[in-house]
Amino acid sequence: MLARVGRKKKMSSSIPDLAPDILTAAVITVSDSCAQGERTDLSGPAVAQALERQKFSVIGSEIVPDEQFSIQKAILSWSTHARLVVTTGGTGIAERDVTPEATRGVCERLLEGVAERMRSEGARKTPFAALSRGVCGVRGKTLILNLPGSPNGAIESLESVVKLLPHALQLLSGDTKHDP
Repeated sequence: MLARVGRKKKMSSSIPDLAPDILTAAVITVSDSCAQGERTDLSGPAVAQALERQKFSVIGSEIVPDEQFSIQKAILSWSTHARLVVTTGGTGIAERDVTPEATRGVCERLLEGVAERMRSEGARKTPFAALSRGVCGVRGKTLILNLPGSPNGAIESLESVVKLLPHALQLLSGDTKHDP
């Protein structure tokens, strides 16, 4: 019987140095009350700051109502400018929570493992994480990621997958070489 010697390679804790255009992001807040000016958007700015701390250049943000067409239009528009489009809000089970449906409608492929990881990590803090329906997908060379609407939930979900995003964007750019 052969024994395997050596240590498992851990995922790097730092974001690799990539071309600046690869680490561009846009943040879309999905909220009827924020879109109508009845409530201040706290999640969108919190997500933008968290992305900037991870070397992403946030090139824009937008607030849209919980309407599938508005969400899709914003995702499509930002995906022509940013390599990462992050939504916050509309991922629950309420009647107007349609962000996952809007995202699926514009994505060419889904990355189920990313959403699974967010829910799995979230479940360590609250059982309500299982009610999140957020998805992650790809449109062209852009990665689209749904986060919950609460500032804490959005940041915790983002932090659970943020180290994966640069590598995913690198792969979408055509750089598929793997280091030994």
